[in-house]
Amino acid sequence: MDQPLIVNDTVVFGLLALALGFIFYTSSLKSGFWQKFYSFVPAVLMCYLLPALMASSGLISDEISNLYFMASRYLLPAALVLMTLSIDLKAISNLGSKALIMFLTGSFGIIIGGPIAILLVSIFSPETVGGSDFDAVWRGLATIAGSWIGGGANQAAMLEIFKYNPEKYGGMVLIDIVVANIWMAIILLGVGKTNKIDKWLKADTSAIETLKIKVTEFTKKITRVPTLKDYMIMLCLAFSAVGISHFFGDYISNYLTTSFEAVSDKKSFLSFLGSSFFWMVVLSTCAGIIMSFTKAKNYEGAGASKIGGMFIYILVATIGMKMDLGKVLENPGLIAIGFIWISIHALLLIIVAKLIKAPYFFLAVGSQANVGGAASAPVVAAEFHPSLTSVGVLLAVLGYVVGTAGALLCAYLMEVASTL
Repeated sequence: MDQPLIVNDTVVFGLLALALGFIFYTSSLKSGFWQKFYSFVPAVLMCYLLPALMASSGLISDEISNLYFMASRYLLPAALVLMTLSIDLKAISNLGSKALIMFLTGSFGIIIGGPIAILLVSIFSPETVGGSDFDAVWRGLATIAGSWIGGGANQAAMLEIFKYNPEKYGGMVLIDIVVANIWMAIILLGVGKTNKIDKWLKADTSAIETLKIKVTEFTKKITRVPTLKDYMIMLCLAFSAVGISHFFGDYISNYLTTSFEAVSDKKSFLSFLGSSFFWMVVLSTCAGIIMSFTKAKNYEGAGASKIGGMFIYILVATIGMKMDLGKVLENPGLIAIGFIWISIHALLLIIVAKLIKAPYFFLAVGSQANVGGAASAPVVAAEFHPSLTSVGVLLAVLGYVVGTAGALLCAYLMEVASTL
C-alpha cells in the first residue's frame, strides 16, 4: 500500500471539514455557476465525491485513518438519537407496507443477481468466475452477498462459512467498496430528481408528505433561539445515549456470544446478534425513540436534527474516503460481476416500484438498507427529510436479520452457476 501524502488524522479531518464547508457555502449561492452546477449534482453527492477524489489522488487514505471508525461509532449513533428525538411513530406506521416490499425486493435482487452475474460473465471470461477449492470465486462473492444484504457481521459470517482464501479476500472487499459506493452515488444523484422520478413511477407520496408536514409544523411550533444550555443538554442526551449504547451493546454481544452456540458460531443464522455494532445501532435508535415520548423531543426546536445532520455529513465524507477511484479497473472481470450484480438489484427495484407505484424514497432507502446497511441507509433517508431517518435505520436493522440466510441462499446459487 502506498503511503498517502497526509497521514495525520487531525489534518485529514480538517480537510474533510474544509470540503464540507466549501460545498455547503457554494450550494447556498442563488446565482451563477454554482447554482447551475448543484442543479445537476446534489450537494450530498459532492460531500461524498470530494473525499473520494482526495483518496484517489493519494492525498489521504482510509486504510490508515480512523476517521470512519470515529464517525460510524461516535457520530452515527449520536445522529440517530438526535434525529429520532422528534419521531412520530404513528405517522411512520402510516407509511404502509411499500417500504418493506421494496426492502425485500432489494434483498431478492442481491440473492438472484450474484448467480446471474456469474452466468453472464462466464460466457466471455470463464476464468474470472472459476477457481477450485477455497480459491473458488463464488466463495469470495458469498462474502459480498453477506455485506450487501446484511452488513459487516454477515460478511464475516460468510467468510467463516465458506473459508475463502484470505490472500485473495482483499479483492472481494475492493469490489464490495467500489461497486456499493458507486451505487450509493447514483442513488444520491437521484435524490435531486425525486419529483421527476416519483412522477414517472406514478407514486403516491401522500403518506411521506404528511409525515414531513407534521414534523415541520411541530418544529415551527417549538423553534426557539438555542442557548449554550440547549447545546450542552443536547450533547448530554446524544453522547450519554452513545455511551450507554456502546456499554450495553458490548455487554449484550459478549453475553450472547459466550452463552449461545448459535450466536458464537459464525456459520449460524443468528450470528449477527454477536455484533456489537448491530446492538449499538439498535440501542441508540431505541434511546431516541424513548426520548420522543418525553419533553426531550422539544429540543428539536433548538436544532437537534440539524446537529444530527451535521454528524451524518461528516460520516458521508468518511465513507467517501473509502472510494479509491483509481482501483476501479484493477480487476475488471470481478468489477464487471459486481456491476452486473448491482444492476440486476437496481432493475428489479425499479420494476417493482413501477408496479406498486412506490415512491423513490422507498426504492432508495430499501436498496441502501441492503447494500449500505446501518451506516448509509440513514444518510440516504435523511437526505429526503430528517424526519425519515428512522425509516432507514429500521430497514437496515432488518437487513442484519435476513442477511445471513439470504447470503447463504445466494452463495449456494452462485456455486451452482459457477459449475454450469
